[in-house]
Amino acid sequence: MGKKGNGNMPERLGREFFARDGITVAKELLGKTLVHETEAGTVRGIITEVESYMGESDKGSHTYGGKRTERTEPMYHKGGTSYVYLIYGMYSCMNIAAMTEGIPQAVLLRSVVPADGESRQCMVNLRLAELNKRQMKKEKPLYTPDSCPVSLKKHLADGPGKLCIAMGITRADNDVDMTESDAFYVTEGIAVSRKQIQAGKRIGIDYAEEAADYLWRFFISAGNDLSEGEASI
Repeated sequence: MGKKGNGNMPERLGREFFARDGITVAKELLGKTLVHETEAGTVRGIITEVESYMGESDKGSHTYGGKRTERTEPMYHKGGTSYVYLIYGMYSCMNIAAMTEGIPQAVLLRSVVPADGESRQCMVNLRLAELNKRQMKKEKPLYTPDSCPVSLKKHLADGPGKLCIAMGITRADNDVDMTESDAFYVTEGIAVSRKQIQAGKRIGIDYAEEAADYLWRFFISAGNDLSEGEASI
């Protein structure tokens, strides 16, 4: 269901993995590793929380009612295509299209944890760079890895916006075929069993009427130690 890795590299997820319904893809993305080549280095994050958006009939989806626009076009592309959009005009959110071309289902990535020590340091550096931009605007002292807020290291990428900052994902990464890219893709990761997956309501879509109550947010139960990718699952 993917391309073979080189040497000790995990297998990359291919088109066949993503060409399924958005709920199946979402659940099976848990434990997989998101990889992004950035100026700060190669960042690898184990996916721990996702949400499914099921297309034109889903009132929580950007494509509800057939809204096919320039913004939502990547959702209509082949499964495995990235869909990166802005919220509040400043924070990126990362999605991956599911199903086949013309069927706009997608999975929002809500949270990752560093897959290794190198990735953790890259994430800290990327979060710090973003934080220091704000410090400069306020003419306040800049943070260093030693002086940065404890909360930054504790909550590196546990939210869609923080995930994108920590992984170096921007609008420049929108509409990328992640089954073919050498710089932005998903690989096999750690095993996650069905009993370790929990479901809940999607976040931030109170406007979506009955769809706001669908249990289409999936996450690895908190009892599993995923720090540094050394999971007990």
